[in-house]
Amino acid sequence: MGWQLRCALHAHPDIAISGARRATFAALATLEEFVRGCDAIVHLAGMNRGDEAAIESTNIGLTQQLIAACQAAGARPHVIFSSSTHFLRDTAYGRSKRACSDLLREWSQREGGTFTNLILPQVFGECGRPFYNSVVATFCHQLAGNESPRVIDDVELQLIHAQRVAREILAHLRQPRGGDAPVPGSRITVRVLLDKLTGMAQQYRNHLIPAFVDGLDLELFNTFRACLFPRHYPVTLPLREDARGSLFEAVKSLHGGQCFISTTRPGVTRGNHYHVSKVERFLVLGGDALIRVRKLFSGDAVEYRVCGDVPQYIDMPTLHTHNITNVGGGSLTTLFWSHEIFDPERPDTYGEPV
Repeated sequence: MGWQLRCALHAHPDIAISGARRATFAALATLEEFVRGCDAIVHLAGMNRGDEAAIESTNIGLTQQLIAACQAAGARPHVIFSSSTHFLRDTAYGRSKRACSDLLREWSQREGGTFTNLILPQVFGECGRPFYNSVVATFCHQLAGNESPRVIDDVELQLIHAQRVAREILAHLRQPRGGDAPVPGSRITVRVLLDKLTGMAQQYRNHLIPAFVDGLDLELFNTFRACLFPRHYPVTLPLREDARGSLFEAVKSLHGGQCFISTTRPGVTRGNHYHVSKVERFLVLGGDALIRVRKLFSGDAVEYRVCGDVPQYIDMPTLHTHNITNVGGGSLTTLFWSHEIFDPERPDTYGEPV
């Protein structure tokens, strides 16, 4: 969630971001220095899985450290805490979330600070850690590895994508209100979730973009695609040839979208941007190209060398900046496809050098 929030705020240069790491909490003086420079703190730190006693003591201890640092520094930042819909349950995780909320509420009332208790359902999104706190991440990881996930407990979930949570946090940063702030999710059973993801995976492996009935479908598909990157690409399309020439199906989609073709002069680079939710395909029709993709805030880019002699596509993972460079001696012709028609009012395109 921290990486997803950083990605979301990266598109808002008026907000200066400073991240607290494990080393920040290692000493009161370090944490005190950190909180002194913050107008607002989004408290996402915590432990979700492991020994019951460790979960409870770790989560409460982190919040106590944060409060102690604020008191020592005389700081009264707006604190946004990621609580959970599990906070009423009698589990180590639920008790710790409830205790942390109470501690931060008491601190804000005593010191005159602002406290927002963000009550979240099950959060999922691209680059989530499988076998930890999201069944979506686990199922996507298994399907991307051609495994066969199974349902252990077919309970009802409330799912929310991390970028939706990030937008909610941004709204509270812009207009601090304080108090409890429940964030609703989409209700779905584990069985229906697995059936949906399995269907998407099968369709995509057959070069078919699935239909997106609602925003949750698109978010689930993008989460699955992120698990395929980088090893799945480039994907070679079946090429049909006869006496008349050759043919290949560039895009097959149950959703629709927009397709356009560009030419690029030798040595010229296009792109250097990322998308939050857009599904975008690059397919070189003629010439030689170098396509580079980099996960936001990571150091290394993945490179794909492709040419028009072989029909191969690369679908850009969301929250990964990308570009394409003509590395040949002639013109480069590229087909670009997006699952949605471009809207200049909501372009979902953010500049970022690869």
